Amino acid sequence: MKLSDIQNTNLPRIAVLFGGNSSEYQVSLSSGSAVLRAIDTGKYMPIPVGISKEGRWFLYAGDYDAITADRWQESGKCFPIYFSGDQSAQGFLISIPSSEFSSNELSSDETASPRLVPLSVQAVIPVLHGKNGEDGTVQGLFALLGIPVIGCGILSSSLCMDKERAHQIASTLGISVPASFCAYEGISEDELYRAADSLGYPLFVKPVRAGSSFGITCIQDKSQLLAAVKEAFLYDTRIIIEEKIEGFEVGCAVMGRNFNPAGELTIGEVDEIELTDGFFDYTEKYTLKTSKIHVPARISPEKTKEIKDTAARLYLGLDCDYFARVDLFLTPEGKIYFNEVNTIPGFTSHSRFPGMMKSRGIEFPDLVNRLIEMEV
Repeated sequence: MKLSDIQNTNLPRIAVLFGGNSSEYQVSLSSGSAVLRAIDTGKYMPIPVGISKEGRWFLYAGDYDAITADRWQESGKCFPIYFSGDQSAQGFLISIPSSEFSSNELSSDETASPRLVPLSVQAVIPVLHGKNGEDGTVQGLFALLGIPVIGCGILSSSLCMDKERAHQIASTLGISVPASFCAYEGISEDELYRAADSLGYPLFVKPVRAGSSFGITCIQDKSQLLAAVKEAFLYDTRIIIEEKIEGFEVGCAVMGRNFNPAGELTIGEVDEIELTDGFFDYTEKYTLKTSKIHVPARISPEKTKEIKDTAARLYLGLDCDYFARVDLFLTPEGKIYFNEVNTIPGFTSHSRFPGMMKSRGIEFPDLVNRLIEMEV
């Protein structure tokens, strides 16, 4: 990709954000690269926007393979991005070095200095997982800039990232949630022990606002509690201690605008996570060493419909928009419990969300371009 192609195109520009100041930086590189490759370049101009681990923003004009391998910042194809306070600009200011211009484009006093060049975009797809990307922060930034975001908005992003608030809303929708207790830093050991005892072991200890199972521990008894709490507090200032629901996890990919009735949402086939041991932690999510994902789930048609209906209620009740993955638990007795909603789920061709949509007949490139078509 050439910088001149990005600047001079007549196609709608779609900025795809990847990386980010988050523990899920590496996962985002894979998802972002996959989305960039899937965009129909006959209809749209993909604009790769990389965010470093330190939070620096760049327009990236290099090869997509370097994104996946985390070599994009070493490519010499990164141009710093700044933001304009003018909403009418609907885009970025790109710092472009003088070497990128021909001599007749530069005045005599510009030959050694970079130039800030405006670049408008028609929409942004933030493929940023976890904090500072999936929690409403980036969504708020682009709301201030007046740039449409293809994905959940500020409210739904922040609510779904907060496990406590999301469970509270799910409960008001009449959907069962695991019993839990929330704690802030500074809570006494006695309070923790009392709360855990009242819930009963085994338990999950989780950061309230973190993704990809970072900081989550499944504990079997009192002796493991304090270490698990310490681990969870590494990722957030608030943690949740939650009863373990017996059964297995099922997921539901949902796509559609939030002002549509549930019947107009596109819902993928339900998937099922089969675990040999433990829980679906970070390692299992990205290696599947001891687990399997079944699409469609090995459940009855009646239970499949009930899960899809529950996912649609949660999607709309939590104000989700464009797309999200709703994760639920199914007990041996057939009872459905809410787990969480991922507003920016893994988005490679082999990730769960695209896998569920593929089982419905929507291939990955079509999926990405359908999302863009909802806005552009």
